Amino acid sequence: MNPRTRVLTHFPVASLAGMRAEFADVEFIEVPQQGDPPAGVAGDVLLTFAWGSPNLAAVVERGVRWIHTIGTGVDRFPLEGVRGRVLTCARGATVVPIAEWTLACMLAFEKDLPARWLSAPPETWNMAALGTFSGRTLGLVGIGAIGRAVAERALAFGMRVRAVRRTTAASPLARVDVVPSLRDLLGLADHLVLAAAATRETRHLLDADAFAHVKPGVHLVNVSRGTLVDQEALRAALDAGRVALASLDVCDPEPLPAGHWLYDHPRVRLSAHVS
Repeated sequence: MNPRTRVLTHFPVASLAGMRAEFADVEFIEVPQQGDPPAGVAGDVLLTFAWGSPNLAAVVERGVRWIHTIGTGVDRFPLEGVRGRVLTCARGATVVPIAEWTLACMLAFEKDLPARWLSAPPETWNMAALGTFSGRTLGLVGIGAIGRAVAERALAFGMRVRAVRRTTAASPLARVDVVPSLRDLLGLADHLVLAAAATRETRHLLDADAFAHVKPGVHLVNVSRGTLVDQEALRAALDAGRVALASLDVCDPEPLPAGHWLYDHPRVRLSAHVS
């Protein structure tokens, strides 16, 4: 009889009901995020946060051969703690909710929500010039799993979709055109969606020069990582009206400290990495 696979988890075992039901032959063992694991506790796999834990080094020495994080990427993970073990992430697991969030932000921009909800009689009734997806162009920076999911939904609304990617590979979707460079994309996009990985090459991909070349009045949506955007350059573009609105589910740093300008800028819609 083969021994059961043991998964050490930094998440409460009670929160893993679905996973436990699907993998009935796996033993899930909850371990604290700080301090040494209890004596005698050992496991084959560690299920942990995208940013690791204070006691990562101590936990992985308890027999762990595979580390899995719940995040889409490992850019925040303390890679020095891996020490030759297999490291995986949950890339692709959240594409549907992220794509839906992105489209929700885009629709809110076009329909001027929540500003159109009433709490008192308006100055005029039955008169409003609201936007539409019809005739609009979605510009995707990155067309991996999230980018494809966003594109599929935007195409269903009748949008034109253009994308830029880091490779020369063809478009994964027949109705999405891949353009040669970011510069080629910026002047086309009415909605510019960031769905690329955070790497050395993509840090401050949207800088002052990039914002100088966007289509005036563009709506920026970032569901990737805050480091892709030079936030001071973004502030200048927002203040100048070149960027009409920035819908940001990510920022730099996270968590964002109190008093940061992103919290109260009138052209920013900020959420706490919840998409």
